[in-house]
Amino acid sequence: MRQFTFILLFVITPLVNAQTSKLPDFTGLVEKYGAAVVNISATQTQNVIANQIIPEIPNIPEDSPFYEFFRRHMQPFSAPRKTEPKSMGSGFIISTDGYILTNAHVVETADEITVKLNDKREFVAEVIGTDRKTDIALIKIDATDLPIITKGNPDELKVGEWVIAIGSPFGFENSVTAGIVSAKGRSLAQENYVPFIQTDVAINPGNSGGPLFNMMGEVVGINSQIYSRTGGFMGLSFAIPINVATEIADQLKVSGKVSRGRIGIMIQEVTKELAESFGLSGVNGALVVSVEKSGPADKAGIKARDIIIQFDGKAVTASADLPRIVGNTKPNSTVSVHVWRDSTVKKMSIEVGETPADESIDQRKFKQGKKPDTSNRLGLALRELTSEQKKQLSLNNGLIVEDIQSGVASRAGIRVGDVILGFNSKDVKTVEQFNQWLEQVENGRNIALLIKRGDITTFITMKLINNDKK
Repeated sequence: MRQFTFILLFVITPLVNAQTSKLPDFTGLVEKYGAAVVNISATQTQNVIANQIIPEIPNIPEDSPFYEFFRRHMQPFSAPRKTEPKSMGSGFIISTDGYILTNAHVVETADEITVKLNDKREFVAEVIGTDRKTDIALIKIDATDLPIITKGNPDELKVGEWVIAIGSPFGFENSVTAGIVSAKGRSLAQENYVPFIQTDVAINPGNSGGPLFNMMGEVVGINSQIYSRTGGFMGLSFAIPINVATEIADQLKVSGKVSRGRIGIMIQEVTKELAESFGLSGVNGALVVSVEKSGPADKAGIKARDIIIQFDGKAVTASADLPRIVGNTKPNSTVSVHVWRDSTVKKMSIEVGETPADESIDQRKFKQGKKPDTSNRLGLALRELTSEQKKQLSLNNGLIVEDIQSGVASRAGIRVGDVILGFNSKDVKTVEQFNQWLEQVENGRNIALLIKRGDITTFITMKLINNDKK
């Protein structure tokens, strides 16, 4: 037994040493480039429902004409209280004067963003712009002479190559994790504009927005999301290629928004069976399922059942390639399209349209330009719902709260993003109507606003005091 043990150790030890000698050393890379990685803390002030149940009708005296109405119809509710939930994320500095790249989901709903540098200095950041479709955000701090990252080329990455991530998982700042590139050009559900880099680098909440480095110390991606059934890391991490991110950042820096091309079609993947049925030799291209009437594709002559195999000189290998190619095409430009129809290739020209701006309610605070008017008695800046928002929220009418000054409405619990559906017992349809009703209310009287916030619809009451915006 002793002899067998000695022989076993003699055989295995050299192999272990050989493997150990080939493991990469990340220390120099982290020391040299880690200073450009930042920790991001995003705070959102909001009103939530407390645990204490208040059976009484709040703020409505018994002699009020609304008292009996609320007593009969309003269910007991919980008292609102202010909280400041925080989300943690990461980012990295791309210019010496303070521009920082991170994920849109890290900062898009924040009221205040704090950036902590590697040297422990802290700055309040301004959001320059966000793009939900790629999950990219560009923010800026007021600082100079900052360390910056070096941009790499994701196209040169090889599957199996070592990469590392630096970030703040669960708030643990400047954490370094390593792994390899598992795959390139991954398409994820509902993510049409990003060819993700898949890795097995350990990524957890707080790593979002942080850099993915290659072994030369170049940033090749932004760590964005993981695949998990538990909420924690399970070996599947996805990063946005840095060239995609910087293209988005350049547009955000100039205009605060991203302009994308569109052609107005619905597509699906070409399977082996579909390729055979259409007489196509290879499994490639994007099969057109439907064409928007009078849209760019319809005007160009593209029809349902066409297979788009080339767009603007770029091969469409898989259906997931087409949205990215079209999205990166400048709107209003005319490009060539090759389609497979009736067992032949047809060439046509198409004038690319523009994808509507992503004007979700949560992005209202990032609009550039003139600040919303808050001149009414409640200090509220209101905007009527668009047709798309009415459809999205399943509403016939309503006013979005775009901005709010501190005062009676703020103290009552109204916040940015709320949708006002009713004023006392009346439905609200226009901002002008709302302000007229507001001006007719005597000083010191109570009003009740019907508010929709997420899945909750409730009345909020307040006593009007003239010029109370403090």
